[in-house]
Amino acid sequence: MGEHRSATALIESAWRELDAPDAGNRDGCLEVVADILERGLLARADAERVAGRLVAVALSDEGYALRESALHALSAGTRSYEFAHRALEPLAAGADRFEPLLLEYVLYVLGCAGGRSALPVVERFLHHPAPEVRREAAEAARELHWRLRAVREGTA
Repeated sequence: MGEHRSATALIESAWRELDAPDAGNRDGCLEVVADILERGLLARADAERVAGRLVAVALSDEGYALRESALHALSAGTRSYEFAHRALEPLAAGADRFEPLLLEYVLYVLGCAGGRSALPVVERFLHHPAPEVRREAAEAARELHWRLRAVREGTA
């Protein structure tokens, strides 16, 4: 319980620093968030809220580096949490606006979401001009198909 409370306090501190107008190392704030998510230190509901905030940063008009840090944190979180697709829906809806490297993160996260509704978004990028994006889309599609098959067969 204490570890969860401490992690929540660190997340809140990172959000305050991220929101501060004079914040110097905004990327560093999101590195803290990524570390907490990767280590699975939050309750599922708290992790979902953090994911929603990270999606909002990724879709914002913030600089490239900050948006990449938000997507990196989401990716790190998929190692410990299976985010509900509803938390990631805005990311799926806005996928077309990402630069190729950021789109790779988006596809990875969507592939880990496991939701049927992510599949059409992911498959749309199988013919993207950038080979790295096509590769990540193919991997995400394989992951989604595997998860959906496991659910159908009752092995998930």
